[in-house]
Amino acid sequence: MTQAIHLPSLARLRDLFEVRHIMDVDPAVAESVASRVGARFSTSMDELLADPEVDVVAICSPHQFHAAQVTAACRAGKKAVLCEKPFAMNGEEAARISAVSAETGVPIIVGAMHTFDPGWLAAEAAWGNLPEQVHTIRSSIVLPPNPRFEDFATEIVGRPEASAPEASTPNHVEPAAAKAMLRGGVMGLAIHDLPLVRRFVPDFQSVEVLHAEVLQPFGYVISLRTATRTIELRAAMNSTWKPEWTFQAIGDEAQLTVSFTPSYVHSGSATAQIARAGSAIQLGPYGHNGYEGEWRKLAELARGKGEAPPARTLIDDLEFALSIADGAATRYESPTHTRQEVSA
Repeated sequence: MTQAIHLPSLARLRDLFEVRHIMDVDPAVAESVASRVGARFSTSMDELLADPEVDVVAICSPHQFHAAQVTAACRAGKKAVLCEKPFAMNGEEAARISAVSAETGVPIIVGAMHTFDPGWLAAEAAWGNLPEQVHTIRSSIVLPPNPRFEDFATEIVGRPEASAPEASTPNHVEPAAAKAMLRGGVMGLAIHDLPLVRRFVPDFQSVEVLHAEVLQPFGYVISLRTATRTIELRAAMNSTWKPEWTFQAIGDEAQLTVSFTPSYVHSGSATAQIARAGSAIQLGPYGHNGYEGEWRKLAELARGKGEAPPARTLIDDLEFALSIADGAATRYESPTHTRQEVSA
């Protein structure tokens, strides 16, 4: 995330930010990455937070460290914090982070980049009463493995070796591995779109998982419902030649379709279409994407302008994702075969 997303984004925002400090537990990685941007480096979070030249902190560590590191950054008196998703492992951690943010006055942004994408924001400003009439929401993601686009962005230093897959036949995944894939798929991929889904689901606390299926080599099909909405989540990561990331909200009288650029791709904003009977409006693309949008918002907050996302929103987004991840794992029943996702 730091190397392939945040540093390229910050390179385009030199009027707003300068990178001063890179921290990684691997000193060789920390030094190599820092040398690219002329920053100092360390292997200690305490040393980074004690650096008086650091005003804003981006936390891109493994999930289990997020809560402690976000809390420490707030208590260190930084001006703003960006934490990659998920910013906590459970609702209790999220509530504690929220309390520390309120106590210290340090705003927190969670790296759900689609909520900061100008294409999405333009659609939100133009859709009128669409949220009240929506009955179906769909998130559809077809991507190659992350390294393809990461390597387009930069040469990644110290990339962890891919873990060996659990033993399986070509068409079968062991139940424990399948449940882990579902949880990982929701918290690692679907979570980007779940704040958008929740924008159209007023009764999100009653979400029920109807079906959860694993796709090989990696992917999921998850069907959900609330009392008033049907939700479909689908993703596949394979050797596809044409990536696609779309979000749809379908109502009785209107339909929203948003096409996002793939993860790690720096090529402008999403595009959106709002279609009604006899008419349609097209929005975007705009000059920057959601990754830059996050940093632009951080700059605003660090200068004491604008408003941070409400703590309740961040907590609800996290608990919504966790409930779907847990529900999908619980709903999963080991089939004789799992479907293969085929690329054209």
